[in-house]
Amino acid sequence: MAPVPRSEPAEPVPDLRPFLAAYDEVLASHWPAGTTRTRVPTPFGTTHINSYGPEDPAAPPLILLPGGGATSTVWYAQAARLGRTHRVHAVDLVGDPGRSVAGERPVRTVADLTAWLDSVLGHLGTGPVALGGHSYGAWIALHYALHAPGRVRKLVLVDPTGCFAGFRPAYLLHALPMLLRPSAERTRAFLAWETEGAALAPAWLRLRDAATRFPAARPVTGPRPAREDLRALDVPTLLLLAGRGRAHDPARVARTARRLLPHAQTTTLAGATHHTLPLHDPEATELTTGMEQFLAP
Repeated sequence: MAPVPRSEPAEPVPDLRPFLAAYDEVLASHWPAGTTRTRVPTPFGTTHINSYGPEDPAAPPLILLPGGGATSTVWYAQAARLGRTHRVHAVDLVGDPGRSVAGERPVRTVADLTAWLDSVLGHLGTGPVALGGHSYGAWIALHYALHAPGRVRKLVLVDPTGCFAGFRPAYLLHALPMLLRPSAERTRAFLAWETEGAALAPAWLRLRDAATRFPAARPVTGPRPAREDLRALDVPTLLLLAGRGRAHDPARVARTARRLLPHAQTTTLAGATHHTLPLHDPEATELTTGMEQFLAP
């Protein structure tokens, strides 16, 4: 008699209620009244967007992408101020912690990421947009501008990783325990090291704690954008760099960006670190002022 095959035990389904409650707490306590939520279907799942600003066709759209694990809620200071003149859309990345829900088709390549963002912008029904991102979100934004420069009016890259320089070995070494076995304690220890003990918003820290229990998905990685592609990019670009950041060498990032991007300007925020951006005062105020001046008509 043939042996009966054994079925593999099912992976336990994580309880996301604490994460969702912490997410909603940040929206309620930090985002301005009048913030709306939208769910957009895409080929890769349902994308959640938090939006604020005048719902007027004349208000220019601003799309903001968070860094890995940070969720769209991290842009609350920028939404409140830039939402005076722009319709701000902060997007949860599919497959990352947030309220976006991944579909059956996974995001595995840069082409998948740009197709996903094509779909998001198509459903928003906007013309050319201002597109911004922090860290991994900036890497996605830059790739999208290279993919569809006609759809990007202006580009804002906040301490972009993987675009113009590699990670510092010390940053990767300190991040390794958190990446191998995520936990709230390891994440807080890493953030305390990188931010030099900055007092981050308690509600956002609780959300970051809860995000460690979010189902893990492999982020899309790849080489830096090709130099010839960067030299051909004619989209006005602003780089806002963390002067005290430990992720990479900000001076090297600035030099490389100025050499490769013909329409780029760079500003270094002297007191900022990689993970105090974009949410920590006074860096948030300086960051938002720089964005506001750059995005003005």
